Amino acid sequence: MCGIVGFVGNKKAAPVLLEGLQRLEYRGYDSAGIAVIKNGSIEIKKTIERISALKEATDNGQTVDGEIGIGHTRWATHGAPCKRNAHPHMGFKSRFAVVHNGIIENYIELKDELVALGVNFKSETDTEVVAHLMELYYEGDVFNALAKTISRLKGSYSLGIICREHPETLYAVRHFSPLIVGVGVGNNYIASDVTALVSHTKNVLYLEDGEIAVITANKVDLFTADGEKKEREPSFVSWSIDAAEKGGYDHFMMKEIKEQPDVIAKTFEPRIKDGKVFFEGLNLTDEKLKSINKIIITACGSAYHTGVVAKYVFEELLRIPTEVDLASEFRYRNPIVDEHTLVIIISQSGETADTLAALREAKNRGAHILSIVNVVGSSIAKASDDVIYTWAGPEIAVATTKAYSAQLIVLYLFGLYAAERLGSASSDTITAILSEIKQLPEKVKKLFEMEESIKKIAKKHHRMGSVFFIGRNIDYGVAMEGSLKLKEISYINSEAYAAGELKHGTISLIEEGRMVIALSAYDSLQDKMMSNIKEVKSRGAFVLATATEGNKAIEKEADQVLYLPKTHPLLLASVEVIPLQMLSYYIALYNGCDIDKPRNLAKSVTVE
Repeated sequence: MCGIVGFVGNKKAAPVLLEGLQRLEYRGYDSAGIAVIKNGSIEIKKTIERISALKEATDNGQTVDGEIGIGHTRWATHGAPCKRNAHPHMGFKSRFAVVHNGIIENYIELKDELVALGVNFKSETDTEVVAHLMELYYEGDVFNALAKTISRLKGSYSLGIICREHPETLYAVRHFSPLIVGVGVGNNYIASDVTALVSHTKNVLYLEDGEIAVITANKVDLFTADGEKKEREPSFVSWSIDAAEKGGYDHFMMKEIKEQPDVIAKTFEPRIKDGKVFFEGLNLTDEKLKSINKIIITACGSAYHTGVVAKYVFEELLRIPTEVDLASEFRYRNPIVDEHTLVIIISQSGETADTLAALREAKNRGAHILSIVNVVGSSIAKASDDVIYTWAGPEIAVATTKAYSAQLIVLYLFGLYAAERLGSASSDTITAILSEIKQLPEKVKKLFEMEESIKKIAKKHHRMGSVFFIGRNIDYGVAMEGSLKLKEISYINSEAYAAGELKHGTISLIEEGRMVIALSAYDSLQDKMMSNIKEVKSRGAFVLATATEGNKAIEKEADQVLYLPKTHPLLLASVEVIPLQMLSYYIALYNGCDIDKPRNLAKSVTVE
């Protein structure tokens, strides 16, 4: 996830910027840069290596003069990781330098307009349009140019801007992307994360959407885009540096669990326009899509579990047979794949070795390859015919949470996108599901209200010897992910079963006190699940169930119920997984496990 820093004050800016960027390294990045105003011009330094390389190249910033500047760590979304795509970006008259977090949804339209005016673009980024618009609208007043620029932007953004003709002033603005102003004495700051600021000041102003900050060494003024001045006292940050990196949480995993509402919104918002799903630059034409007679989803681990959910979604919406294969097995079974097969590859890192091998096998057999990854320029992205990026930002905890949620959203959206083109689902159905997708961030936030009750369950049962997850249909897909979360971070033996399979052998393992987590939110199969719960209860199991709000009948059978907000049945996984993530976290916590770095596991599996 990109990071922003900015400084204006009475000392050299570059060392402050580099320190701030280094504090943001935990977020992950693929390039970095700083821009400092020096003797009436803007000096820019960039790297595609670590911040330490930038520090070494500038003698820790000492060789870069100037007392105002901006810096950035970039997680690529538009354009591959390279120096020309690294921030800061300059306007076409070299008057402005800009750093940006977020996504400018209409950048292609703006870029075409600027190119028609003769502007030469030097990068592939959406950010560069901001720098050029600032130049276009500048007539001596930076604030007016900025107000006009942001009036043209669609999407989410936080911006830090400097102008060589105003070397005493730093400008900042946010819209659906966090940005903070640090208030000091003779020195003021901006940052996307409090981590970059707390070693200098603990007095901060959290910018609100649409606010513009005009910052000098001795003053911070806040305005609306219309120029109306706003007054607000700074907040005090009590966190230490270590706590700030984790956003005040004890572990990155919980921080990332709590980031999921924002991640879900950032994944769908740029892709829903005028009530329809839009994917930029897909090579999968309508003609090609209509020729597809089979879909294969292949992935590993949690990404595979999103594919299990997607199988139910795709077959319901598209009426195309859909298989889900473990990527580690795919190329060893002589798969039936041809030019009429769409193979969907899912990988958070884009470097998963088994998944990359499966991709190459499918491509050699003529399939159209659509990959869903989080890392721009990754091996899987480069090898695919089409790529949809999840934009989840980097995950620090090994056990995935927000990347899983982002992958689900992309799969839902692709299902709806394809259904519209194939005419396989009615417009009313598509509209209804899109409406429910837009409500998911708030529904996920509501689930956090059950955190205290989940902690109590975890504290009571954290020493259990083994756990069984059961479910049907999409509930079963979520059971697989819930089971994996528990075993990988708590080291408790946990297995997921399709509930109807209990009587085919598994039920022999149910004994007095055994915990069974029965996922029962798929309402149309409620009666079937009630029967399965009775089966395990009669053998002494303790049953923790999930159900949708208002379903009181399940309380007659389950020992405890976690109620979920109602949503469309095809979107169920996005709400049902959240309490399971929290339960796994707290069980691992009470067992004293290393939650962020569980033993024997790695974030990206780059060998078979």
